[in-house]
Amino acid sequence: MAADDASPVEFAVVGGGWRARFYLRLAERLSDRFRVSGVVVRDPEKHSAFGKAWSIPVFATLDDMLSRVSPQFVVTAVSWPANPPLLEALAERGVPALSETPPAPDLDGLIAINRLAASGAKIQVAEQYWLVPHHAARLAVVASGAIGRPTQAQVSAAHGYHGISLIRRFLGLRCEVSRITAMRFTAPMVGWPDLEGRLDRERIEHPAQDIAWLDFGDRLGVLDFTEPQYYSAIRNERVLVRGERGEIINNIVDYLRDFRTPVRLHLQHQISGLEDKVGQSFLKGIQLGAEWVFLNPFTPASLTAHEIAVAECLARMDEYVRTGKEFYPLWEASQDHYLSLLCSEAAERGEPVEASQQPWSL
Repeated sequence: MAADDASPVEFAVVGGGWRARFYLRLAERLSDRFRVSGVVVRDPEKHSAFGKAWSIPVFATLDDMLSRVSPQFVVTAVSWPANPPLLEALAERGVPALSETPPAPDLDGLIAINRLAASGAKIQVAEQYWLVPHHAARLAVVASGAIGRPTQAQVSAAHGYHGISLIRRFLGLRCEVSRITAMRFTAPMVGWPDLEGRLDRERIEHPAQDIAWLDFGDRLGVLDFTEPQYYSAIRNERVLVRGERGEIINNIVDYLRDFRTPVRLHLQHQISGLEDKVGQSFLKGIQLGAEWVFLNPFTPASLTAHEIAVAECLARMDEYVRTGKEFYPLWEASQDHYLSLLCSEAAERGEPVEASQQPWSL
């Protein structure tokens, strides 16, 4: 959160694509909490139109923007190849960066960027999935010890590094060595809406489904994802976390109060404005029985689950800049993308691959 409740967190954005617009919309909806001081849009054709559409100062270069405004940090919402040189440019200018995911496209790029962080660059990564309310609630249940030490996490909720970030956090892993086996399966299904929700006709698509088993010895992660899960009403997410004393299956939590007393509770989303209640609708939080396992810090704004999560990234980035407290550091993002790259390699080769210790391993 901002150090002074009367002063919104001020940040700038580099990029003019969908991800950049997501941050701008969020700042509009939470104008008392966040303010965009400027945006860098390098494409001349998009430059003027972007400024008119958002009523925000738009600049052609990073240096032009930084000569005119002084944001607390800069969000890099650019392509994978463009991100590492942008992070280097921000580090050279002493500007903290909230990096797009992943911070670099390949292993060599990840190693180079981690050298940058080791030399003092202030970088955190905008990985939001573990902050999405229903995942945050599940993580809180695991952290409470209710299901005992977690030994298995099966995540079918997000692709690649996003899904792996959840697996690692559910299992309490850092950079442990793993053996990865993976496969890719393709099957027909009715087409789904695009990123903007458009769907003009029925069509048959053939999306790939990637399934990877990450064996950490005493813990197992299973990543299972197909692209329509992000957009289609007939492909849903599934999450299973097993521990020695219980398990979480989606929104159901089963655990043992003692060795002969099983307990079943449901994660209940508490939403304001339902039925005939007066006022706008928003998520108040998530309860497990009588306990709050997630409280929405951005009430009463009406936000989607991912808007809440990205807003939390911005708030935590502000805290990091002020105090140095990390929330999703570069090494975590690097490990998650590294494992994701290995999952793809294992699927393409049709044989297991071994994850090794990398320079960022802790």
